[in-house]
Amino acid sequence: MRGEYKVPGGKLVAVDLEVEDGALAHVAVSGDFFLEPDDALLDIVRALTGMPVGSAVPVLTAAITAALDPAAVLVGFSAEAVAIAVRRALGHATGWHDHTFEIVHDAPQSPAMHMALDQAISESVDAGRRRPTLRIWEWGAPAVVIGSFQSLRNEVDPEAAERHGITVVRRVSGGGAMFIEPGNTITYSLTVPASLVEGLSFERSYAFLDDWVLGALGDLGVEATYQPLNDIASPAGKIAGAAQKRFVGGAVLHHVTMAYDIDADKMLEVLRIGREKMSDKGTKSANKRVDPVRSQTGMARADVIEAFKAHFRGRYDTVEGVVTDAEWSRARELAETKFSSAEWTARVP
Repeated sequence: MRGEYKVPGGKLVAVDLEVEDGALAHVAVSGDFFLEPDDALLDIVRALTGMPVGSAVPVLTAAITAALDPAAVLVGFSAEAVAIAVRRALGHATGWHDHTFEIVHDAPQSPAMHMALDQAISESVDAGRRRPTLRIWEWGAPAVVIGSFQSLRNEVDPEAAERHGITVVRRVSGGGAMFIEPGNTITYSLTVPASLVEGLSFERSYAFLDDWVLGALGDLGVEATYQPLNDIASPAGKIAGAAQKRFVGGAVLHHVTMAYDIDADKMLEVLRIGREKMSDKGTKSANKRVDPVRSQTGMARADVIEAFKAHFRGRYDTVEGVVTDAEWSRARELAETKFSSAEWTARVP
């Protein structure tokens, strides 16, 4: 059995092994990582040999860490990365290339409908009715999207939102508020089975699921990096923020909103917390923190999105996808009964 794990921003780790009497046997660890001293590799192999096949990533990580000399230096990988590769070899975790991804890019939808589509598609992936899916959003109206646990009154100035014709909706994932204008925002959702992030901490799963978009931005000349916990940034400033929701069956919804362009003054009128964040950093301008993609690429928004899709297609196995009739029906129901309701939007007043 063989399992591989590419560390986001790091190196590839591969583990070959066999199973004998319910335990790991004939383990071999390889990759393009750096490790000192050389014989530390033997310590890793010895730590894994004989471990029960049901050992979870934290257990395997602890065994490897305990076996390594404290002076050992691991560059480009970690004990956890080896453990994840082991789990993949055993078939408990999957890699990007174990899946075919659907790419869905539909017509503009209302803010409530986008919230509903995220849930409906995630439920389909959760139930095994749909492949992993990359969905590109087109916004039908301006919006503020607040996180599942944020206080509505603390985040949004309702008079300013009404004055600017901005709808306020609450999403199913945590995280902070997103200020949306249709032509100025790039948003996507990546919905995947739990096996793709098996063994990864929440923090590591954010970086893992956004690694492809860093590559896509690099293609466009943007030197993007991941900033824990959930930001994508460049030397010029923050570009995007991510949020996640994990469903009962294990599916992971990971969505990202990226500033293509931004009306910073309007954003600060509508988002109360934005004013606080700016004052805390001694600046009056959101442009000091959020740097639109347009200024860094010089490309039209539609061209940036097509470049993102092309990068994803070139990196992974993909097919063109659509929202099914059943998913549209479920989304319409959710948009009306949940995401447009005052009970949901103000569930944290």
